Amino acid sequence: MKKIYDIIKSYKNRKGYFCLIDPDKSTPEISADNAGIFENNGADAILVGSSIMLNDNFDETIRQIKEKVKIPVIIFPGKFNFVSKYADAILLLSMVSSRNPDLLISEQVRSAPLIKKYNLESIGTGYMLIESGSLTSVQYMSNSLPIPRTKPDIAVAHALAAEFLGMKTIYLEAGSGAKNYVPEKLIIEVKKNITIPLIVGGGIRNPETARKVAQAGADIVVTGTIHENGIDQKLIREFAEAIHNS
Repeated sequence: MKKIYDIIKSYKNRKGYFCLIDPDKSTPEISADNAGIFENNGADAILVGSSIMLNDNFDETIRQIKEKVKIPVIIFPGKFNFVSKYADAILLLSMVSSRNPDLLISEQVRSAPLIKKYNLESIGTGYMLIESGSLTSVQYMSNSLPIPRTKPDIAVAHALAAEFLGMKTIYLEAGSGAKNYVPEKLIIEVKKNITIPLIVGGGIRNPETARKVAQAGADIVVTGTIHENGIDQKLIREFAEAIHNS
């Protein structure tokens, strides 16, 4: 398979649509079936991750998803042990918006030996939590203050620092179940100041919002929570079309 980072860099004129699966929300079999539905209705890749793992099924979930789909399967880690030899790549997140050293470097140090052992493609990602109007799982679990949604200059400074430190992508995150998505103005300002791919997720509940986020500058748009209460194939197609045609 082509390097996953090369695929991520290719989403310029035609934006990418990634669907996030939380292995804590269902069985590996259901997660794999859902991944197949996402692929068949226009998703470009599957992200797998959770803020907290109550069930010991992370590795098995990724294995079964890989058997089901041909599109890339990428780990979106919450903690250092979210590493699997079955995945195509891992977004190695450093939460640059946080001042929690565990999420800046400590968790990554713990995961590094496994990443090397599995020869897993690692994509260094500057992960930035953006204020969403509600307390999200990632904000609570990370014990981190989000960047104010009305302060794009602060977001730009963090994104630039991440790029200058050598990170390969920027991920703007409103959080799972966020009340509000990342504002277009903030996305625009970050995008025009960086040269690396921009991923945006959290609080994106309808295709029109996804279109706005893509048009503002997101190279990849991620949806997750909206699909957890039931898979609507028509809605997935509408998300894919809105993002791909933005």
